[in-house]
Amino acid sequence: MQTSFRLLGERRFLPLFITQFLGAFNDNLFRMAMVVLVTYTILKDPAQEAGFSALAGALFILPYFLFSAISGQLADARDKAKLIRIIKTAEIVIMVAGSIGLIFHSIPLLLLALFAMGVHSTFFGPIKYAILPQHLEKSQVLGGTGLVEAGTYVAILLGTIAGGLLAPQWAALAALGVAIAGRISGHFVPAAPPEAKNVGVRLDYNLFRASWHLVRETMHIPRLFMAIVAISFFWAIGALLAAQFPPLVKNALGADQSVATLFMAIFSIGVAIGSVAINRLLKQQVSARYAPASVIVMGIFVLDFWWNILGWKVQPGGLINWRDFLEVGRGAHMLMDLLGIAIFGGMFVVPLYAFLTTTVAQSETAKTVAANNIVNAGFMVFATSMLGVLTHFGVSIENTLLFVAASCLVSAWIGWKLHKLCDAA
Repeated sequence: MQTSFRLLGERRFLPLFITQFLGAFNDNLFRMAMVVLVTYTILKDPAQEAGFSALAGALFILPYFLFSAISGQLADARDKAKLIRIIKTAEIVIMVAGSIGLIFHSIPLLLLALFAMGVHSTFFGPIKYAILPQHLEKSQVLGGTGLVEAGTYVAILLGTIAGGLLAPQWAALAALGVAIAGRISGHFVPAAPPEAKNVGVRLDYNLFRASWHLVRETMHIPRLFMAIVAISFFWAIGALLAAQFPPLVKNALGADQSVATLFMAIFSIGVAIGSVAINRLLKQQVSARYAPASVIVMGIFVLDFWWNILGWKVQPGGLINWRDFLEVGRGAHMLMDLLGIAIFGGMFVVPLYAFLTTTVAQSETAKTVAANNIVNAGFMVFATSMLGVLTHFGVSIENTLLFVAASCLVSAWIGWKLHKLCDAA
């Protein structure tokens, strides 16, 4: 692990790490500020609040489904460092629109900016993973991936806290400033030119044809198929939890936005811990051997979280803050559940990403990540859409956690199949 941390002192890794960190921070600063503003200030109906959370999640995810094929082609066929600078410039423009939406409480403008940030992340995603095997030794890819994931979730933690606590006008100013800082750090990412075989390759800009071809060409390889499906189940679970937190905290627990922020913060810390811990357990070897056990333990924590929510009694006298929440016995227990969910979730998914980027040739890495993103997005859109449908038909937000727990069992089976395939390779 010490070897992995040394990467933070090298230019081939540090500027990318900072750029990704700032991007993740800004995504979550803006999203949390938007959700808190809409849930606690603009909307007053629990069903509308749950529906808005599901809609916001789906809008952020939808661009991955639509544009991942193009983003993967671009990342493999162009200099990745130059693409980063273009993408980070676009983020500044997006945050101008998002800031206006926060200041003037415009839900349409907020949702438009959220969708645009989804597009931004869609184009940045394949680059951040594909550039690692290009700049790092193969033995360093798992460690580098773990650091990127850990840094991402620390950024999610800080962005979530900032978005939950800052007034809308200050959140708007912070989001714009962070976007500018991200563009500056992106300027220092070393050149990452395409492989010779990809130079001059014509891109297919037909969204649906390109997506279909990309997924078909990737998913017929058994090991990639299993890895992508396993990662997709993880992100579907994560999307459900992220969409559930604000309405669950307000309506099932009777707590204010400080508790929703605390939930997201604990979850982010946990994934960061899991991302670093799994690299130590695996000793920088890319393997899925801990994946089945990790996601089973994750599911157990989900069930315990659900059980604690069922036993919670909403306190009279209005929404409680995080201090009052922790004074109730089950409050601290719920935070331990969330931490467990996140730690074992991080241990499950990080080796799968490292496996994805080291199994294929460097000339195909970004397209493989893009194919993964398309399938991930399909799972996540379906999951968040199902959440909206279930709550619309009267299923309580806490009982939707049972669907999350069931998904963990399916993920464990897929992780076991992938482990057997890895051992056979």
